[in-house]
Amino acid sequence: MSARATGRDAAAIAHHYDVGNDFYALFLDPLMVYTCAYYRDPDGKLEQAQADKLDLVCRKLRLAPGETLLDIGCGWGGLSMWAARHYGVRAHGVTLSRAQAEWAAARIAEDGLGDRCRVEHGDFRDLAPGARYDKIAAVGVIEHVGIGNYPAFFGRVSQMLNDGGLYLNHGITHEFHWRRTSQTEFLYRHVFPNGDLAGLTETLTEMERARWEILDVEGLRLHYARTCRQWVERLRARADEARALVGERIYRTWLLYLTCSAVSFESGAIGLYQVLLRKQGDTTGGAVPGTREDLYAR
Repeated sequence: MSARATGRDAAAIAHHYDVGNDFYALFLDPLMVYTCAYYRDPDGKLEQAQADKLDLVCRKLRLAPGETLLDIGCGWGGLSMWAARHYGVRAHGVTLSRAQAEWAAARIAEDGLGDRCRVEHGDFRDLAPGARYDKIAAVGVIEHVGIGNYPAFFGRVSQMLNDGGLYLNHGITHEFHWRRTSQTEFLYRHVFPNGDLAGLTETLTEMERARWEILDVEGLRLHYARTCRQWVERLRARADEARALVGERIYRTWLLYLTCSAVSFESGAIGLYQVLLRKQGDTTGGAVPGTREDLYAR
């Protein structure tokens, strides 16, 4: 990956996320999770659904005390902090947004997690060549990678994963017959300058080409539709505060973007999948359960 491409990615992320932590706090949950929630209760509240999503990711990765976790594109550090607090891992989050990293660092210190959790501003591709982790998660990252960069991305993740480890990829896809629309152009111009969605089959193919074994695929499309609807409701409820923070134009842009996203998920134009992987031929780790029953047991 060239320095020019890395700089372009950082600029795109800054465009979207550095609009201000206070703005996102108006409609996100207290953990500042900006990805699809998981509704164990179909009519549940956002706060519980986001906590359940973080826990589902940790369960799928079969996190154990003392393991190391890399949280690629960690946002405000919600997954890293959850995994450190509830699963006893040593978590390392990396984000291209300076505003997110600063918020996460303050929260980590406030919660007393500094001995086992850190979030830094930077590009995961710039981590030391010898950096290795027992488990890796990329939640809401693949949308920004660029389809042409999938081989390099999945290859780099594989390089950083210890033998016997697991990788969870959580991301948006488009349906098989998707075509660019005026809505797409709006999103790419005003919201996600580097957005690039692939279909599920295309994504899985690139994973296999990078010598990953696909252990589990779960679709959470309707969960994301509800998540976006709840974000819209929460943002509308605090419209005056939003306008005071970012102005009318940005407020309306985000309101339209979140509403369009909810409609697209509801219609099936786009989807959300969690894919659990390990390296092909890797038999050094413990056996992964043959069913999902352990994930949902309480």
